[in-house]
Amino acid sequence: MNVDEMTTKGRAGMTDTVRLNEEIKRSGLKKGWIAAKLGLSSYGFLRKINNESQFKAGEIKDLCQLLKITSLKERDEIFFADDVDKKTT
Repeated sequence: MNVDEMTTKGRAGMTDTVRLNEEIKRSGLKKGWIAAKLGLSSYGFLRKINNESQFKAGEIKDLCQLLKITSLKERDEIFFADDVDKKTT
């Protein structure tokens, strides 16, 4: 199952904000620059990181390329986390 199928079949889950921020920090890239590359405003990008809106499948694909996330398991753990609420509550 690819990213597009996961999103359209409702397995979107929530973004693991902590892990995504760790990956961004590890990459050395600035959030504003990443947002621009994704075609988002800085505010829109932060809303998605913080689960106030969802990443689109294409954004996840592009973000993984920018952050050099090649493991499907890691991608799924970050962007399709089913238990983020349990960890934060």
